[in-house]
Amino acid sequence: MSSVRLLRVSVALAAIGAIALPASASAKPVITMSGSTSVAPLASLLARGYLKQNKNSVKFKLAQGGSDVGVADVAAGRVSIGMSSRNPKSSDKGVFFNKIAKDAICIITNPSNPIANLSQAQIQAIFGGKVRDWKDVAGSGITGAIDLTVRTAASGTQDAFAKIFLGSTKLSGATSQKASNGLVQQAVKSNKNAIGYVSMDFATGVNAASYNGVGCNLRNAKSGEYGGVRNFWMVTRGRAKGNTLKFIKWAQDSSAAAKITGTHWVPLK
Repeated sequence: MSSVRLLRVSVALAAIGAIALPASASAKPVITMSGSTSVAPLASLLARGYLKQNKNSVKFKLAQGGSDVGVADVAAGRVSIGMSSRNPKSSDKGVFFNKIAKDAICIITNPSNPIANLSQAQIQAIFGGKVRDWKDVAGSGITGAIDLTVRTAASGTQDAFAKIFLGSTKLSGATSQKASNGLVQQAVKSNKNAIGYVSMDFATGVNAASYNGVGCNLRNAKSGEYGGVRNFWMVTRGRAKGNTLKFIKWAQDSSAAAKITGTHWVPLK
């Protein structure tokens, strides 16, 4: 079992609708989800929204751990849905990727170092290790060694960041790896020399720099102007069936789900 698996954090969905129910309620089917810490907040809200419209139909249990963990879990039949914030890979066998939304990745710095904008060339130089001191970064208000805060290899956000922002640039080996968006957010918030990247839903309390002159915000993500947008997926073992299919189709097609998604993410429609 990987060290990432040990860091999984349960989300309090298992108890939804479970208080003071008759004994027969224990027979309700359970939809289990694991994986991306970026997708988890949206999946949690969608599950709650689904239960409002389909009371006592199912129960949900949700855990995190990273996109690769979710894909591996669903491929092995350990969960109903693997949450992924990375696109499918050729190595993903026997699984089906169901797109549910889009999300923006924000490059974040400490509030005491509120860099207004970073170009792709600057991001590549910083995260590639070519530029190592803030005095060499245009717009920086501080000096000192740059502390790179990144995600672990199992992260879909890490995979998307590398593909969208770094391209062919290799990530520097001098990094501090974190297992979740929240841990990156807290590390950057508490360290004036830090820089990292998170799902836009985790950009509160830190400075989110514009990317190539376009702000990392919901309006720009929805319009397509912001270049740091990636897909959110619910992955199933083969094509979804039964209650899992009903939930995913609701998440993709219903106006109620689109309203939930549109609060912090980009709906499909």
